[in-house]
Amino acid sequence: MAYNEPKLVPNPMTPSTCIIFDETLCDGCNICIDYCRRDCLMPNPVPGKPPILVYPDECWFAGCCAAACPKDPPAARMEHPLNQTASWKRKETGEIFRPGLKKHPAPNTRPSVG
Repeated sequence: MAYNEPKLVPNPMTPSTCIIFDETLCDGCNICIDYCRRDCLMPNPVPGKPPILVYPDECWFAGCCAAACPKDPPAARMEHPLNQTASWKRKETGEIFRPGLKKHPAPNTRPSVG
């Protein structure tokens, strides 16, 4: 009886994809794989292609893999789920900041209620 050789295939994608690779920028250097804290990424068997996200449900969203990308602009970016998207407000100016938000909204100038 002949056995097929083992293959690594990604798990079905969960509702949140933790990291997204721009295939036009990624050259398959696999540096992001070394920096991933949870070993969610595996090298692509096709040279020059982005790594394969094998375990998206195991991701901690630390961002180490995306931050390690040597490209400028980076070929990898984190895609945080909506329920984990944080925002914060600067007390002095009222500016609201969110991760990845290019143009921040104008400060809230309305008086508080009550």
